[in-house]
Amino acid sequence: MLIKRLRGWEIPEHLVTPESVFLDRRALLGGSAGLAAAAMLGGRALAETGPYPAPRNDAYALDRPLTPEKFSGDYNNFYEFGTSKTVLPAADALKTSPWTIKVDGLVEKPFDIGVEDLVRKVGLEERLYRHRCVEAWSMSVPWTGFPLAKLVALAKPASGAKYVQLTTFLDRKMAPGQRTFYPWPYVEGLTMEEAGNDLAFIATGIYGKPLPNQFGAPIRLALPWKYGFKSIKSIVKVSFVAERPKTFWEALGPSEYGFWANVNPAVPHPRWSQASERVLGTDTRVPTLIYNGYGEQVAGLYKDLQGERLFA
Repeated sequence: MLIKRLRGWEIPEHLVTPESVFLDRRALLGGSAGLAAAAMLGGRALAETGPYPAPRNDAYALDRPLTPEKFSGDYNNFYEFGTSKTVLPAADALKTSPWTIKVDGLVEKPFDIGVEDLVRKVGLEERLYRHRCVEAWSMSVPWTGFPLAKLVALAKPASGAKYVQLTTFLDRKMAPGQRTFYPWPYVEGLTMEEAGNDLAFIATGIYGKPLPNQFGAPIRLALPWKYGFKSIKSIVKVSFVAERPKTFWEALGPSEYGFWANVNPAVPHPRWSQASERVLGTDTRVPTLIYNGYGEQVAGLYKDLQGERLFA
């Protein structure tokens, strides 16, 4: 008899929230006209970077309902376009096509690649992930994309590469938030071990269609066990480096935001508790889980780092 053992975040398939709860995507995206309609829903022209909807990977299930797009799509942090949560109108200014990603640093051969070509090389799948913001709100969304490990494999990093540094665009004319004193462009980083973890995901879509601008179009990171600010948006460069990057929020507020930023309900932010989180679209607060519920998959990455501020 074949017995499947579920991982920490998984639940039986019959308990997964039906797709109809958040989007009748098969009907919406039944053909090319449906794809155009999906893009129009976001109020912007989106580059077609792959087949949407992509096949769902059922290994990544949830224990809570998906957040309807009407809530998650209108509640975003995207400081390049302002500090308000309602950045959707301002993010219309983001030009997402053409979009090229530079891969450099300690790699076999640096290269530039368009996001469409990258998607064709690696393929797409859909995963259901939790997302936990450091501000103590959360959502559950269906990302479309591919494992970050596939991009690492394309880059062929040298043995001296210890970290992956990701950088977003810099265009002060297009993005008014970049005219501020913040240390632009937005930079994030993770270890090679974290980048190779099965959960580390590069997203090009959400809710069965290409990413709307406010979600970080056309390509972003999704790290479900870390606070959301680690999941950098609108990536233009991926660098393989020997030294740990100085990340955006770490540079801006080192006493409040560290490099690791793993979710932990027992370690409060200096100005608020992380013990619970507000679920977008509801009046509900739920207990926060260590590593956002993904501890079985990622806790081993940090077993020898007791001296680090893993949860700040």
